[in-house]
Amino acid sequence: FHPGNNVGIGKDDTLFALVDGVVKFERLGKDKKQVSVYQAQ
Repeated sequence: FHPGNNVGIGKDDTLFALVDGVVKFERLGKDKKQVSVYQAQ
């Protein structure tokens, strides 16, 4: 997984949210995925 909107990455490749909200798993092309966090409206 790759970091998307409002997602940080740690030294040990840990993904973490930068804001509170809803987590979405999204595709980037055929073989990549990213994780984004969107703030609740």
